[in-house]
Amino acid sequence: MVQLNFDKMGGLVPAIAQDYETGEILMLAYMDPAAWKETLATGLATYHSRSRNTLWVKGKTSGNVQRVREIRIDCDDDTVLLKVEQVGGAACHTGHRSCFYKKIEDGEVKIVGEPVFDPKEVYK
Repeated sequence: MVQLNFDKMGGLVPAIAQDYETGEILMLAYMDPAAWKETLATGLATYHSRSRNTLWVKGKTSGNVQRVREIRIDCDDDTVLLKVEQVGGAACHTGHRSCFYKKIEDGEVKIVGEPVFDPKEVYK
C-alpha cells in the first residue's frame, strides 16, 4: 500500500477534492491513516472530521458522495489530491457546488453561484 507522511501535521494530511471532469476545486479536508485506508478500500472519499474527531464518509448524510476517479500525491507524500465524481452536484455543507463559493472582489466578499440544495432540509 502507498504510505503517506502523516507526521508533519499531527497525524493528518490535507486532502483536496477536485472535480474529475471540470477541474473545479470542490473542497479541502483532512485524512488520517484510517480515512486514507477507507478511501482506498471503498473508492469513496473518506476524511477525518476534526470537529467530531471521527471518520467522515463524504455525503453519507446528504447523499452527495464523492466517487474517487484518480488519486495524486504530492512530492513530499503529505498532501492528497482526489479527483472525484461529485454525486448530487454539491460538495459543500452549505449546499453550494464548491466550498470555495466566496470570491474577493474590490475588497469585498461576493457569493459566486447559488446553492444546489437547502442544508436545512438535508441536515435536519
